[in-house]
Amino acid sequence: MKNNGIAPDSPTALPAAERREAERSEDSRSAAAGKAGAPAPLALPRTDPEVVASAKRRTFTAKYKLRLLAEIDAATGPGAIGALLRREGLYSSHLGTWRRERETGMLKGLAPHKRGPKSKCNPEQAELQKLRRENQRLTEELRKAAIVIDVQKKVGALLGWPLPKADPEEQF
Repeated sequence: MKNNGIAPDSPTALPAAERREAERSEDSRSAAAGKAGAPAPLALPRTDPEVVASAKRRTFTAKYKLRLLAEIDAATGPGAIGALLRREGLYSSHLGTWRRERETGMLKGLAPHKRGPKSKCNPEQAELQKLRRENQRLTEELRKAAIVIDVQKKVGALLGWPLPKADPEEQF
């Protein structure tokens, strides 16, 4: 066994199981000192276990954007625009975008944008597709009903049941 500068009979060289009562660990000594009249350390406040809702992207109305742009255009003193941006919690990039939208007359651009890819299909086209599917389903249902009626007629003829005369006005 190597001697790393620790005497074999020193308390630090003994394994934990072989330590005597006088050679308690740091934790047990500090706990004992706390009982002996020393002030107990302040307990840290517990963290709140409640899950915080995820952040939601801010949206700005056209009215708010126009009002803020008017305020910024009226700001004169040094640092007035920066103070206004800090007060409202905005970035200078917001102003650039809003000014560009105002100059191009994009009233729609001043309203909050719907995020995500634009829909490629026309709502009228979707309605047309829905009606075509419904028409196809009903045509198939009518074809099956005609087959059932035809089979019933043939069974009635084989069994000798008299069939009522069909009214020519009552056809589908």
